[in-house]
Amino acid sequence: MNRDAITYRTDYVPDVSEFRSVLERSGLAERRPVKDDDALRKMLEHANLTVTAWSDQKLIGVSRSLTDYSFCCYLSDLAVDREYQKLGIGSKMIDKTKEQLDKSCSIILLSAPKAVKFYERIGLSPHPAAFVIPV
Repeated sequence: MNRDAITYRTDYVPDVSEFRSVLERSGLAERRPVKDDDALRKMLEHANLTVTAWSDQKLIGVSRSLTDYSFCCYLSDLAVDREYQKLGIGSKMIDKTKEQLDKSCSIILLSAPKAVKFYERIGLSPHPAAFVIPV
């Protein structure tokens, strides 16, 4: 796969079935409510910064964030189809997210356990004082 053939968009929000498909093909489905269409719909509707990655007409990646564009951006989902992983697509979607934000805006995310090494490898710093109220 030629990484130069991948295109990125910030003007497209996938529909529920497209989003579910990328989550399933990426492995992130085990940590998301993929059987609940209403939850997926709300996740898409209430995100205010979405980056998508495409190989020709095939949606292969989604980055979904909630942000004020100035101070903080919570990158909630970063999903890349397994067939296209290790091509720099996740990193590029983070870069495309950053391009939409003020220079002083921090990106915050919670990593899936299997993705920790990826985030460390691309230069993200762990934060010792992050907290979660589990559901």
